[in-house]
Amino acid sequence: MIGISDIEAAAERIAGHVIRTPTVPSPGLSGLLGVPVTAKLELLQRTGSFKARGAAAKLLSLSEAERAAGVVAVSGGNHGIALAVMAAALDVKATVVMPRSAPARAVEIARDTGATVRLTDDMGGAFSLVTELRDEGLTLVHPFDDPVVVAGQGTVGLELADDAGEVTDVLVSIGGGGLIAGVAAALRARRPDVRIWGVETEGAEAMSEALGAGGPVPVALSSISTTLSAPSVSQLTYDHVSALVSDVLVVPDRDAVRGCLDLAEHAKVWTEPAAGCLLPAARRVVERIGDGCRLGLVVCGGNASTADVMTWAGRFGVL
Repeated sequence: MIGISDIEAAAERIAGHVIRTPTVPSPGLSGLLGVPVTAKLELLQRTGSFKARGAAAKLLSLSEAERAAGVVAVSGGNHGIALAVMAAALDVKATVVMPRSAPARAVEIARDTGATVRLTDDMGGAFSLVTELRDEGLTLVHPFDDPVVVAGQGTVGLELADDAGEVTDVLVSIGGGGLIAGVAAALRARRPDVRIWGVETEGAEAMSEALGAGGPVPVALSSISTTLSAPSVSQLTYDHVSALVSDVLVVPDRDAVRGCLDLAEHAKVWTEPAAGCLLPAARRVVERIGDGCRLGLVVCGGNASTADVMTWAGRFGVL
């Protein structure tokens, strides 16, 4: 299990390479949800998501030989952007493998940094290809099955614990589980009474399926939220969630897109469905907890174009 000392060490390592993002009360979301809401605005991070933290932590931990070999990552979008940008900043050659369903903007950004981008038909194929490239000698920077990466993502929770006012319940999106594993480890150490809730979208339910099965299992992927679409969680992230998280809530894609529009209107931030899904889940948490609930939302990323969100909104009829 990742300890608070691991997360504190990661925070020291990545200081100066990433942004300490704002943690702010949101009057708009408080009015919308009927309880006090604090938002951790990680979409304002370098590369538009929390992923810069784990990528920086891993890259800065590599030996000279590992750096010289070049690094490779598999991604539904945000991890690939983060690795490409951070690797370029640290003068490390990067290869990013993404499914063709990844946002075009993510592919463009990764290529513009100088990274080599390899596209596959689906996410399962992307994970298979990245394994081949690792076996050929590239240094793998896994998006969630790596304690150094998870500790880097845990610095989000460290800042939230330090900067937030009183919160009782914190909601965190789940793809492969690296973010929630790190945030949960940090909050359990710093604010042990806070409940932590995971959120997935239908068709990207790797953690809830794992919890039902008693361990990681492969899942079928169909969600529009490619940044949450891991074909399975890892034993590392499963162990943290099963031990530290109150529950994992699953919401439909339609509600996640509606959440993006609500966040734009009420919180004045532009997010992707991986963050939009927090709002419908937050309503369920408020119903469960009742009086005294004070929410913290980790707004994990904003790498969706206006065209993307408007297309989804039209498809689901939520405009």
